[in-house]
Amino acid sequence: MTASCGAEPLRLLVNGRAQSIEDVPREATLLHLLRNDLGLNGPKYGCGLGQCGACTVHVDGVAARSCVIPAHGVAGRAITTLEGLGSRGSWHPVQAAFEEAQAAQCGYCLNGMVMQAAALLARHPQASEQRIRAELSGNLCRCGTHIEILDAVQLAAVRMREELNP
Repeated sequence: MTASCGAEPLRLLVNGRAQSIEDVPREATLLHLLRNDLGLNGPKYGCGLGQCGACTVHVDGVAARSCVIPAHGVAGRAITTLEGLGSRGSWHPVQAAFEEAQAAQCGYCLNGMVMQAAALLARHPQASEQRIRAELSGNLCRCGTHIEILDAVQLAAVRMREELNP
């Protein structure tokens, strides 16, 4: 990235940790900041136009396409990437369901599908199949694992409801 002259460091909260990044150019996207400066490889570069969903992250809990968000536009905000959603041994219910349902083939769309589904289920734990399909319709999967992905999100929804109402 090209250095910006004498600018204040960019401060944001990424996966629960305060970050201060120096010399972030004005044209830098959130995706480039996450991958290049912070070494987070969950969000993927797909289309660069915000249309495929591979770069999806949560900004203050809302699913957002990081390839089209200016890094400086999220100063002071909370960013969650796939790495911050859960971890080995402590998967988020959506991550666990994707693994159990074998919902990944090449895995390139996986970040976007998981992040979009997690944001949906946080807002609507009772999401219907139709709602899930609509929510994920903007995330492209070229491998054709759509049925497994749908199964995984439905499984996660059931498990998340069970956690809320044991």
